[in-house]
Amino acid sequence: MAEEDMKVDPQRASQLLGNVSSVVARVKAANPSQRPVRIVLVSKLKPASDILALHTHPSPPSPLSREVLTHFGENYVQELTEKAGLLPRSIKWHFIGALQSNKAKNLAAHIPNLFSVDSVDSEKKADLLEKGRKAFLETKDSDNAASWYKDRPLDVKVQVNTSGEESKAGVQPGAETVSLCSFIIEKCPSLHLSGLMTIGAIARSKATTAENENEDFVTLREERDRVAKELGLEAEHLELSMGMSSDFEGAIRQGSTEVRIGSTIFGERPPKKDARVKDDVEAGR
Repeated sequence: MAEEDMKVDPQRASQLLGNVSSVVARVKAANPSQRPVRIVLVSKLKPASDILALHTHPSPPSPLSREVLTHFGENYVQELTEKAGLLPRSIKWHFIGALQSNKAKNLAAHIPNLFSVDSVDSEKKADLLEKGRKAFLETKDSDNAASWYKDRPLDVKVQVNTSGEESKAGVQPGAETVSLCSFIIEKCPSLHLSGLMTIGAIARSKATTAENENEDFVTLREERDRVAKELGLEAEHLELSMGMSSDFEGAIRQGSTEVRIGSTIFGERPPKKDARVKDDVEAGR
């Protein structure tokens, strides 16, 4: 099914736009300094028509901008690949899920408008992403000639396990984080180290308030400063991707420059086995 064959439910589109507008207002309220904060709309397990409804809306209402409706995040390589094939290449995709080594190279090579991989946690995966993006950049594709991603290195973030939980992916704070960042900078010319990412402990997330700092966010900020100092980088040039639907306002107050918002915008997700990229509305049923 091509993009032009999809059908968008106007009522659903209006609901989604209202939800994004509310999130944008909350981001601004939590960010009195008005530093740039990117909102990644996490659309995992939601149909492609939801993404199309937001990204192609002809006149987004204030306070929305076209850029806000450009960045979408996915957790599963297969789902991202399928959606990327259906939807406009003007979308900037973020892969934010656990990255499997056997899928890393193809992910970087075969999705032209992949903006960022936010969950790099080993030199092996970084090297595979490097090989995949290098192959893409060397491909002479007329469709890519005038695109925003032409000749652009792939942004990557190093995922840091700030909570110390065994169930969480990510490198350990300290030497491991610095070493992986150094490897990406020195050995992966087709990648661009854009910053660090964490998925903190659920209990800490729920306890995050304006008065109560989240330890995971403090740790990631300290890691950013450590990486900058040891590798001779400017700290403000390294993004901090931290904060989701339940705690993004606290994350912004603690310095986040990118938040990942899913259920607050799209609603509760179905079980993975029941999720469909093409829903009944898109199929015309």
